[in-house]
Amino acid sequence: MSDTSAGTQRIDPSKRTWLIASGCAGAVGAGFTAVPFISSFQPSEKAKAAGMPVEVDISSLRPGEKMTVEWRGKPVWIIKRTPEQLAELPKLDGQLADPKSERHPDEFTPEYARNEGRSIKPEVLVVVGICTHLGCSPTDKFQPGPQPSLPADWQGGFLCPCHGSTFDMAGRVFKNKPAPDNLPVPPHMYVSDTRLRIGEDKQA
Repeated sequence: MSDTSAGTQRIDPSKRTWLIASGCAGAVGAGFTAVPFISSFQPSEKAKAAGMPVEVDISSLRPGEKMTVEWRGKPVWIIKRTPEQLAELPKLDGQLADPKSERHPDEFTPEYARNEGRSIKPEVLVVVGICTHLGCSPTDKFQPGPQPSLPADWQGGFLCPCHGSTFDMAGRVFKNKPAPDNLPVPPHMYVSDTRLRIGEDKQA
């Protein structure tokens, strides 16, 4: 008499080995599939760096030139102003909505940039290149003189192409424009004469 109970099917030992091996392979495969899936929940290197300070070498920046770096996903402009551009700034105060950067200073202008040039070093302007109206990026209009969409006595600055807001060479908004505030000055400091750290300052 056989010891196999009725209704129970005997499994061939070779098939049992094949089933165990297949199950193990499936488990290992699932593990490898899960690794990238789980890793996708970890912050990327770019995301980790998004809030970190950015150091910039400005030694090659010449008067009248601009460079752009990214900080927290935003364009930050570094402009080396000419002596002529600096000389024009005080003459524009009467045409500006907030010439002394007194509106929302904690949000838009750190204490060390609450001056005519809105800068630590008079010749170097550091601003976030995003219009305070609806977030468009203004275009450079450094050349003085009459130009399309600009006044005849234009002395250089920035024009927002979306709704026509204009800013001077210190990022200060002109009166009667859609933008309510000056361009933001990000926290920044000099780590040497030619290196800037954006995103960190001595007051932080």
